[in-house]
Amino acid sequence: MRSIHVVTHPEASHHVEGLVGGWHDSTLTPAGVREAAAIARALRTEIPEGAEVDLISSDLLRTRRTADEIARVFDVEATLDRRLREKSYGEAEGRPQEWLDKRFVPPPATGDRMAHVEGIEGAETRAAFAERIYEAMDGILRRPYEHQVVVTHGFALTFVVAAWIGMPMDSLGHVNFRVASGSITHLREDDFFHNRQLARLGDTRHLDG
Repeated sequence: MRSIHVVTHPEASHHVEGLVGGWHDSTLTPAGVREAAAIARALRTEIPEGAEVDLISSDLLRTRRTADEIARVFDVEATLDRRLREKSYGEAEGRPQEWLDKRFVPPPATGDRMAHVEGIEGAETRAAFAERIYEAMDGILRRPYEHQVVVTHGFALTFVVAAWIGMPMDSLGHVNFRVASGSITHLREDDFFHNRQLARLGDTRHLDG
């Protein structure tokens, strides 16, 4: 049985500073580091002792720092994959959120939402974002491990889950699996039917207290 735990990085500096994230290379806050340690402990209780664990992470600082805590618990080294980055917001990244809000062109309610241009120079379309996450997931699923941990970002998680359950790219225009920072989502495939399950979405119980 393949089991994938997808982690969204916990509190980062751009969250508390009110800045646009995306590819802006913010790092974890002290609270975020504590939350990353709690994530690692929770994963240790869920993954069997002695199991070989494959750890893959976005290459941005906030996800790498989260992966460091997990790597320490499982005594593994993370594989970094830039395709697991958050959506790029182009020239808005690192600027105040209000700067983006004033310029952002929301997608239409109907029509081609995937190719919609948001009015921000250099920002990715939803289609480009989804395509690279799907490519990353194709690579992850080719790796021969029963237990994998993927460390990524909140918006990116939507397309990780969509890729896992095999949603066609042209069906993604309205999809959003909204989860909190520091969450764990559990994906599972059984060996008999090979059904792919969304066993748990956006769990944050490990952050309580």
